[in-house]
Amino acid sequence: MITAYAVPAMLAWAVLGGCLGVLPLAPAALVAAALYAAAYGLAETTGRLRPRAPGTRWQVPQAMVMGASRRRRLLVWGSILGPGFLTRNPYAGFFLLPILVAAAGPERSAVLLAAAIGLAHGTGRALALLRDARPGAAAADPMRLVLTSMYWRRLDGITLLVIAAAAAAACASRLS
Repeated sequence: MITAYAVPAMLAWAVLGGCLGVLPLAPAALVAAALYAAAYGLAETTGRLRPRAPGTRWQVPQAMVMGASRRRRLLVWGSILGPGFLTRNPYAGFFLLPILVAAAGPERSAVLLAAAIGLAHGTGRALALLRDARPGAAAADPMRLVLTSMYWRRLDGITLLVIAAAAAAACASRLS
């Protein structure tokens, strides 16, 4: 299960890293990362102007898995959900990751960072699915789910603010 999510995610992210790594985007991407992280970090931590995280509403189409074998369903779900590019994600921090890959610099660095991100994201998605598939997990208290989501969004915002500060410091050190 974990392999079906982590391997496609790692490969998809590595391809993204290879594409972004050959482009001369690093300086501009670092500025973009600082601005994006600051804007969404403030929005997530204050809860005032909470824009929706950028993303797509597309999930796994039922037609792709209806009537399919268990192995094929796992492969389709893992390939689509593992990388996270084609799925709904309420956390703005996820969409900072491609910007950080672009800021990673040379192709090798971008590919390695992207592959690590893909491995972590795919593994996390698979572990969450295994957690939610436990008996009784579906009967979770809806209010608890809302509070948990609020907690993670606030933590996402704090993390974004830390990244914004680090990216701003990196920009400042390059200018001096």
